Amino acid sequence: MSAEPSPQVTDPRPPPQPSRPVRDPRSLRARAAAALACAAPALGAYAAVRLFGLIVFRVAASAAGKDAFHLLAERWDSVWYQRVAEHGYSYTVTLPDGAIHSDLAFFPLLPALERGIAEVTPLGLAGAGLLVAWLAGLLAAWGIFAVGARLYGRRAGVALAALWGVYPTAFVQSMAYTETLFTALAAWALYAVLTRRWIVAGALCVLAGLTRPSAAALIAALAITAAVTLVREYRAGDTDGIVRRNGRMLAGVVLAPLGWLGYVVFVAVREGSTFAYFDVQAQWGNSIDGGAALAAFILGLPLPGALGLCAALAGLGWLVYLCVRQRQPLPVLVYGIAVVVISLIGSGYFGSRPRLMMPAFPLLLPPAVALLRLRSTARTVTVLAVLAAASAAYGAWTLLGSGPP
Repeated sequence: MSAEPSPQVTDPRPPPQPSRPVRDPRSLRARAAAALACAAPALGAYAAVRLFGLIVFRVAASAAGKDAFHLLAERWDSVWYQRVAEHGYSYTVTLPDGAIHSDLAFFPLLPALERGIAEVTPLGLAGAGLLVAWLAGLLAAWGIFAVGARLYGRRAGVALAALWGVYPTAFVQSMAYTETLFTALAAWALYAVLTRRWIVAGALCVLAGLTRPSAAALIAALAITAAVTLVREYRAGDTDGIVRRNGRMLAGVVLAPLGWLGYVVFVAVREGSTFAYFDVQAQWGNSIDGGAALAAFILGLPLPGALGLCAALAGLGWLVYLCVRQRQPLPVLVYGIAVVVISLIGSGYFGSRPRLMMPAFPLLLPPAVALLRLRSTARTVTVLAVLAAASAAYGAWTLLGSGPP
């Protein structure tokens, strides 16, 4: 007599779901410490060249009988940012020619940070602005190193961070301006894209969009990269679940422009005009003219000056060509080129354009890789020392003169 099989008992409870791994804070701290240790040579090289620039400037300012702190923290755009931090958006000035300059031309993230720091520390708004700029400079150098190291190795990342610190107008990195803050956000956003952390990249783009209008270059880099990714998958016939599979990428792209758009909408609502933000920028002479103002400026120069400027622009074009030839990843390439284009097609004062192009650190990747071909640490250090001396001298001369508008 065979035994009947026992009836199968069905458990009415749903099967247990796999629990998400709990990240050990100690592990996160260890990873952060390891990443910082890896980046230490880059941060040290960047800090060294910037400190050298500050020392040269301090000595020059003292010899000229001028206040170095005032020259770094309380002139030009710095004053506008501090006024916004102290009083909010409420100030306009009418120039003798009738033009109206409004503080709505200045984006809100830096003033918000200045005010927050000034309220919880003994620093005033000017000191808070310098603190933000200097800390952001280190974060930018770290992000630039991370991008360079991921693409071409650790030594290239160190060289890239050092080269950014000796950029001709690198003295602005020591001022209470937005260049270092924006570059830090841009560099880490690009690194997030390269490591496929799209939500992080989108969130950093939001902050960049609250810092500078050139965030449009970063937004374009994310959008174009995502579009090319989708087109490639579609052409490869891999269309099943294409949206679901790329959901985080699409979410990051949708998130990216919200900071910039949010401020544009804020200005529109405040001024009662849909295009108020663009009107404000036009009053400052910052409208887009396709390069007409640049061409007129060149034609108005004496022949030697015009030829020299054309040679400099040709050198800039050569750097862009080298970036393309280097086959930089699409988001990095698009961002670098877009920053250059935005800087050149505006009608603003020509003297500010080198400063506006400073966040385009991917342009320095070809020179950084070229430095590695020297195959000698002494030669590399010598080249960087010469560049640091030239950058420091130019920075001191500029800050003691007309300075960056």
